[in-house]
Amino acid sequence: MKTTDKSLQRRNSCILIFTSFVWGISFVAQSEGGDAIGPLSFNSIRSIIGSLVLMLCIAIFDKIGILTKKPETKEQQRTLLLGGVLCGFALCIATNLQQIAISIGAPVGKAGFLTACYILLVPILGIFLKRKCGINVWIGVVIAVVGLYLLCIDGEFVIKTPDILLMLCALCFSFHIMIIDHFTPKVDGFRMSCIQFMVTGIITAVPMFFFEIKADFSDWLGGFANLDAWIPLLYAAIFSCAVGYTLQIIGQKGLNPAVASLLMSLESVFSVLAGWVLLKQKLSGKELLGCLFIFVAVVLAQLPGKKGGM
Repeated sequence: MKTTDKSLQRRNSCILIFTSFVWGISFVAQSEGGDAIGPLSFNSIRSIIGSLVLMLCIAIFDKIGILTKKPETKEQQRTLLLGGVLCGFALCIATNLQQIAISIGAPVGKAGFLTACYILLVPILGIFLKRKCGINVWIGVVIAVVGLYLLCIDGEFVIKTPDILLMLCALCFSFHIMIIDHFTPKVDGFRMSCIQFMVTGIITAVPMFFFEIKADFSDWLGGFANLDAWIPLLYAAIFSCAVGYTLQIIGQKGLNPAVASLLMSLESVFSVLAGWVLLKQKLSGKELLGCLFIFVAVVLAQLPGKKGGM
């Protein structure tokens, strides 16, 4: 493997670690914002704001010549549009299932664990899509799942309705990762991310209208009068959506999707560490052990494997 390829992979791995950091902090924002204005409204509005932020960024970056993959032919435009729409559809289902599950009572810790189970699903999907990974990645996946359980699950583990939604959410996130893996070499990541958020926001606006706005418009509108709604909404729109998911698209380029999913599973670690640092929440020995397991899994996945683990 060329040195330039290895340096690109190291850079993209760092990008995905930073992405997981941004997402880890956003779990609190999702919980508070969904309670203030409703889960569907929160997802729709944050996605549309995220798309508008990216439109502004793209206009600036095009002007100063940062972006190099501007589609010039109709074929390139169709590929970009298809990638953005497919990503947006998968992301729409995944984020809404997650947001609804949290809103109807799924504990944040369990939500983090079940959502992050995409780390197990992605390498399985990769087998069918000829994206096999080395034995070190498979071992890393098992270690990470154990670590996530230690980190996120406290007490008895019982499957309830919100948990089923979260497992379906994990499956949709797995498809989202594989779609990105397919389209990233072909299109500009900023533009595809912009399209995916607009698609997510528009699709989510339909059930938002019938289940949240139409139910009580004055109450729905009143939710936006509170800073408790806008602060998490803007954080989720700008950082989780515009920054986080765009960096995911950029960072996944050149990485095996199974390795990328392990790196992004650090989201759960960062969410717990953020609670420890910012909210002064205590970490138990079991949670610290879970963090250690996940870090070990991520390091193990970076080691060269026989099947090209990267």
